[in-house]
This record gives sequence, structure tokens and C-alpha cells, in this order.
Amino acid sequence: MEFKYLGKRTTQPSKTLDTFPTPAGVTYVKFESDELTSFCPVTGQPDFSRVIIEFSPDKFCIESKSLKLYLWSFREEAIFAEGLAGRIADDIFTATSARWVKVTIIQNIRGGIQLTAVAEKSQS
Repeated sequence: MEFKYLGKRTTQPSKTLDTFPTPAGVTYVKFESDELTSFCPVTGQPDFSRVIIEFSPDKFCIESKSLKLYLWSFREEAIFAEGLAGRIADDIFTATSARWVKVTIIQNIRGGIQLTAVAEKSQS
């Protein structure tokens, strides 16, 4: 198995998610990061968020370095938190063939309001 980023020097974000076969017995994976940034498509103001990614892997798991680079790729993207949650859920679901995926975006308080957006996908 060859990873695109793991073990290699990388200085740019990427939309590519590296995966590896799900180890036997693994039924739940959770990633958390408080370093997700994007910006408001209306005001251009930066949005700083915490992201929680949970999924039940079927065929594949996500390699964490590629996930860091993937999350970094949103830094220059104009997107609402709700759209961000949906896009990440779609991408994780597609990359892993997961049984189900849940992505929670918790935006830092701005203007006295905190926003939490949740997107879920599952196999039918």
C-alpha cells in the first residue's frame, strides 16, 4: 500500500483522502480538530471551527495526515458551516464506503452566536 502523503514532506493542502483497509474488528472511528478554518461567503470574515468526524468503516479507514491536509484545504474556501459539514460528510462517506458518517461543525462564537451544524450519511 502506498500513501500519497504519509512519510512525505508536504507544504500544501489537498482534497485527496488517503485510505487503508479497515482492520478486523474496527467498528467506529472518531477524529476531532479545532483547527478548521474557512470564511463566510457573504462577509468574507474568517470562520474558525471545531470539527468532529465519526464513522463506521466498512472497507476503508482514513489516514490521518491526509485528513489534516484535506481540512486545511478549506482555509481559503467561502462556505457556510452547514455546507462544510455536508461536504466533509460526503467526502468521507465516498472515500471510505462507510456504513454511516456523522460530521459536526461547531463554529467559534462570532457576534454573540454559536453555530453547530451536523451532517449525516448512511448506506441505504
